[in-house]
Amino acid sequence: MVPRCLVCILSQRLIAIGDIHGCRVALEELLQWIAPTQDDILVTLGDYVDRGPDAKGVVEVLLELGKNTQMVPLMGNHEEMMLDVLDGRESHHGWLRYGGVETLESYGFDGDMDFLPEEHSQFYRDLHDYFETDQFFFTHAAYDPGTDFAEQTIEMLRWHSLRQGIPGPHMSGKTAVVGHTANHEGEVFDVGHLVCIDTFCYGGGYLTAIDLHSRQTWQVDGQGQRRAPA
Repeated sequence: MVPRCLVCILSQRLIAIGDIHGCRVALEELLQWIAPTQDDILVTLGDYVDRGPDAKGVVEVLLELGKNTQMVPLMGNHEEMMLDVLDGRESHHGWLRYGGVETLESYGFDGDMDFLPEEHSQFYRDLHDYFETDQFFFTHAAYDPGTDFAEQTIEMLRWHSLRQGIPGPHMSGKTAVVGHTANHEGEVFDVGHLVCIDTFCYGGGYLTAIDLHSRQTWQVDGQGQRRAPA
């Protein structure tokens, strides 16, 4: 599979949002706090579904957001698992084990595997594998530092945990912005050439957004409570 991407250089703010995992309440409060405009680019790093209570609501919010700002939604490994089940490529057992039950419940699953509204199905199938600007690049999980973006493997982009090893600086010299590897302490993980903003919202941490130009961060917990900036 050839990764899909977008390339863009200019924006007022360049904001990344970490793994949402069905936390609609946190997402809505985070967006109210950020107050995105048509001039902003918002990159959502994937894993909209599973584990949290309202995957369907998350996608409804993102579909509306896409009408009012420049949104770049990436695909996470959880969207991949769901689509593999729906398209008959994989058994449902693995997906259900890792949070698929909550996603099915959010969509009111009644045994019919054609449970996704058409607009939601299209949203999931149109997700991008990576995104790059002049200074930054974004993937769900990680990257191979010595490989061009278009040649990256899906395994690295969606599945590689930073606990398996933190990639070195990418050959492009650009800063990586990723999710996937949850920091259970709720803190942004920043090693200079790589920033990870999965801060464990569904498990008691926070949903995190960061403006890459100013390094301003916003964090909201699963109940919609804002965390005061440090």
